[in-house]
Amino acid sequence: MSVSRRRFLLGAATLPLAGCGFQPVYMPTASGKPGPAERELSAINVGIIPDRSGQLLRQALQARLADDGGTPQLYDLAVSFGIIGDSIGILQNNLATRVRLIGSANYVLTTRTTPPVRLTGGSARTVDAYNLFDQQLFAADMEDESVRRRIAETLAEQIANQLAIFFRKRAAG
Repeated sequence: MSVSRRRFLLGAATLPLAGCGFQPVYMPTASGKPGPAERELSAINVGIIPDRSGQLLRQALQARLADDGGTPQLYDLAVSFGIIGDSIGILQNNLATRVRLIGSANYVLTTRTTPPVRLTGGSARTVDAYNLFDQQLFAADMEDESVRRRIAETLAEQIANQLAIFFRKRAAG
């Protein structure tokens, strides 16, 4: 298929989206300034989340919500977060060969006014796993840390997307 034909088909496929009012969540305004969702996301203060995995989640959220500075903090994001583990792949001698970790987070977005007003809330969930190797404790620790980091990144992405959609809908009225 030629390049021009591909472009035509791609353009024809996206035409119905324009007719239904579809706009990307992070689309800038006509003047090139950040769109409403992006401006609002940069005004969120992410609260402290306990434990090392919580710290990873907070850092991932801050990276997704941050701006270049100067935006006043208008909202507080409170996140409760937990990871549970489950041994799978059990051998006959009762040793596990694989560990599945399930990460879940619940969040609430409030205003920084007195008293705070709850704007939205939601949850995110993800599953990841790693293999256990016999007598390889350091490798298992490294795998566990890597999986916990991936879980934090995935949950942060889900939460940031949900917040962006909330602000986009709110701006649309």
